Order: sequence, then structure tokens, then C-alpha cells
Amino acid sequence: MVWLSLLIFAGTLILVVWQPRGLSIGYPAVGGALLALATGIVTMADVGEVTGIVWNATISLVGIIVISLILDEIGFFEWSALHMARLAKGNGRLMFMYVILLGTLVSALFTNDGTALILTPIVLAQVRALKLQPQMVLAFVMASGFIADTSSLPFVVSNLVNIVSADYFGIGFAEYAARMLLPNLFSVAGSLLVLFLYFRKSIPRRYETSVLREPREAIRDVRMFRLSWLILAVLLTGFFASEWLDIPVSLIITGAALVFYLTARRSPAIETGRILKGAPWVVVIFSIGMYVVVWGLHNAQLTEVVRGWLELFAAHGLYAATLGMGFVAAALSSLMNNLPTVMFDALAIQGSGAEGIVREALIYANVIGCDLGPKITPIGSLATLLWLHVLNNKGVRITWGQYFRTGIVLTVPTLFITLTGLYLTLRIFG
Repeated sequence: MVWLSLLIFAGTLILVVWQPRGLSIGYPAVGGALLALATGIVTMADVGEVTGIVWNATISLVGIIVISLILDEIGFFEWSALHMARLAKGNGRLMFMYVILLGTLVSALFTNDGTALILTPIVLAQVRALKLQPQMVLAFVMASGFIADTSSLPFVVSNLVNIVSADYFGIGFAEYAARMLLPNLFSVAGSLLVLFLYFRKSIPRRYETSVLREPREAIRDVRMFRLSWLILAVLLTGFFASEWLDIPVSLIITGAALVFYLTARRSPAIETGRILKGAPWVVVIFSIGMYVVVWGLHNAQLTEVVRGWLELFAAHGLYAATLGMGFVAAALSSLMNNLPTVMFDALAIQGSGAEGIVREALIYANVIGCDLGPKITPIGSLATLLWLHVLNNKGVRITWGQYFRTGIVLTVPTLFITLTGLYLTLRIFG
């Protein structure tokens, strides 16, 4: 059973990453889940349990992407990027920092996938308009891709991984934010530091701002642009109220997305049909299918291996538990993708018997490892695969070897800094 469950998982993941003949990621995930059912590795009861865990996360992601796509059609993100470029006043290093900070805000509110899908092509268009050299363009593109995941910690909705973990352990929006805001600041600061050090020779000293459009020129519908600020305010308020009202965040997100979409239908500047077509409906199928396959690994007792490691880390104190869990999650995410990893590790944590502050450390370190760790390899996260696909369509080709050499150098120190931030947070407020 162990080898069969490993073979099914490996085969499913290979097909998801490879996508032969443009095969959608949903098909291999469903195929793997059906094969696991047919071989008895999982049962229909397991499928029901998995669906109950991941439905909120997947529906939330679809809703946020719909909102992001409407904002993109309005010109909201391009308006923001142009403001950042002009705010730097021709200083290349300042613009590099502002691009990272813009990516931080977008990831926090619109998920890492939103940053990969929407902000990256806008950043690429802006730096190309400045007629920068290829290595300079690559520096900005890599920075926007890296920050998409490393800054997706602060809120439950910032990453699909966060929602799955929060739902599994019953963590509310405000409770999660209180624990993760400080580690996210450590992550952003660490990301800024390692990105500046790594790309310091590729960042332009100066650039010419006169070639850039005025930010107001990017706005395609002024009325919708003004409405977008109200939608964002309602969303942020609703996120925190969801814990008090005891309702899933997906209900708030889909409600806001529906209102925004119906309003957008009356705008002559927005193609709502294209927005619905561009929404990641396949992620719903992919998530459920992939998690069913991972449940098969759990049924084969493979989570017991990780549980043994966690107990060993916990025996050496809080800091060892935090670092150990974070780096194990990062390594597994790099090898088997962060979406199945967060569930796999959550099952191990649940069975570890850890209590109190150590249990908290394991839960949040798992999230950090699954958010940041995937940047080591191209297959680590769905956001990275989407990011590479977007860049390839825009004529920017990054090989897997090139990505790995950059990813491991950037990720390891940033992960260490962020996990240390979590340890300090738990020590101070835990």
C-alpha cells in the first residue's frame, strides 16, 4: 500500500507539472484521486472529509482572482505600478524596492497567485518601457515573482495554503493575523535584503521617467475605479468580521466578487465574459483531487515519518521545533508542491501530541515553510508555475536550472529570518 500510494502521488504530480499537450492540471489530479479510490487507498468517506477541509480555500481563491481580474481590467494595478515608478523619481534602487512593496500589498490582499498572474506582466511591461537591459529586466521580474510567495503570510486569504491550515486547525482570521503579521514583516525585510544583495549589480542606478504614461491614463473606467476602493474596504472589514460572525471567508469574498462582477457588466470598458473565462475554475477540481491523493499517503501511514521528526524537534525546545518544522515543510513543498504538503504536515501535527505554544509553533511554521519553501524549485507552488507560464508567453524564458540556482540562494536565508520572527512572536505574545 505504501509503494502504491507513493507511485500514484508521484505519477499525478509529474503529470500536473508536465501538462502533456497542454493538459489542464485538474485532469491528472482527478485521475490520481480516482485511481486511489479504485485501488482502495482512499474511500468515499475520505473524499467527503477532504472536500469539507478544502472547499472554503478553493472557493475563496476563485473569488479573489475574479476580483483581481476585474481590478486589472479597470487598470487598478497598472495605475499602482505607474505611481510606484514615478514615486521613485528615476532612482532605480528605489523603484526596485517599491516594486517589492507593491507585490507585498497585492499578495496580502489578492493572494500570491494574483500577484503571479496580474502584477508580474504589468511590472514586465513597465521595465520594458524604460528600455532597460535584459539582466535588469530579469532582476525586476524575479523580484516580483519571489515576493509573491514570501509576502503571502499576513492574512488567511493571502495564500491557499493559509486557508487550508486555518480551516483544518480552526483558526479565525483575526487570531491568524495576530500571529503572522510580525513574521510577515520579517519575511518582507528578509526578502528586500536578499533580493538587493543578489541583484545589486543588475539594478539600474537611474532611469528616465518621461517614457512612462501618467497613472490616470491607465484607468479605463473612473466610476469602477472609485467603486474598487469601497469593495476593498468592505473586503478587509469583512475578513476580520468573519471570525466574530462565525462565517467562512469564502462567503464574504464571493459576495464581494458577485457585486463587483454585476456592476462591471454595466461598464463598456470591461469584458466580463473574458473575466469569467479567465477565472481559475480548474483549481477547485485540482485542489480536491490532489488532496484526495495526499490522503492516500496519510492512510499508508507515511505521515508517521514526519510525526516522528516533529516529536524530535519539539524535544529540543521551541526554537528547534519552529525551525525544524519550517525547513521540513519547505523541503517537502519543493519536492511535492506546497498544496499537498500543507495537508500532509497538518495531519502529522495533529497526530504528534504537541500542545500549547509548541503546537502553535508547528502549525504556523508549517504555513511559513509551505509559503516560502516552494520558491526553491519551479514545481513548489501553483503560483510559480503560473508565473513561469506568464513569462514564457511574454517572451521571457527562465530555465529550471537558472530558477533553482537563484531560488535556493534567495529562499534559505529568508526562510530562516521569517521563522526566527515567528519564534520571537510566540515568545513575546504566546
